[in-house]
Amino acid sequence: MRTLLTLLLGLSLISPAAAQDAGTIESTDSFDPVEAWQADPTQFFDAAEVDLEAFRWIARPLVVFSDSPNNPNFREQLNLLREDPQSLADRDVVVITDTDPAGESDARQALRPRGFMFAMVGKDGGVKLRKPFPWNVREITRSIDKSPLRRQELRDANKPGG
Repeated sequence: MRTLLTLLLGLSLISPAAAQDAGTIESTDSFDPVEAWQADPTQFFDAAEVDLEAFRWIARPLVVFSDSPNNPNFREQLNLLREDPQSLADRDVVVITDTDPAGESDARQALRPRGFMFAMVGKDGGVKLRKPFPWNVREITRSIDKSPLRRQELRDANKPGG
């Protein structure tokens, strides 16, 4: 019994210091989703952390919505996206997920989904594609590759010195 009390007392003394350290780290570091995406363009982001406007003229947000992370369509869509993240990264796609209808994220307010849906937002901020069912990366990238801005990006990349 005495050992248990000593252990509990020790833990209670450690916890406030650890909590204070964690609070300090969080308060000094500001999360920048654009910088995080640029560091690793294959990662997925939670919509609560992201302002779509921050990606304007930088990336194409692909926002995957659901009322629950357990929705079969949501899970299938994420699995499809994870099969070929590099093809999405090559086209400046940032994947954003939102499974919290009560959270009213920036993306949810702007795109007004019902249940499962994914939306592709262009670099100009306009909605380019909405689908109520999962699409594979090949279908998504074909849609992007048909856009005038993507064609211009490819032309600019093929110019000498570009």
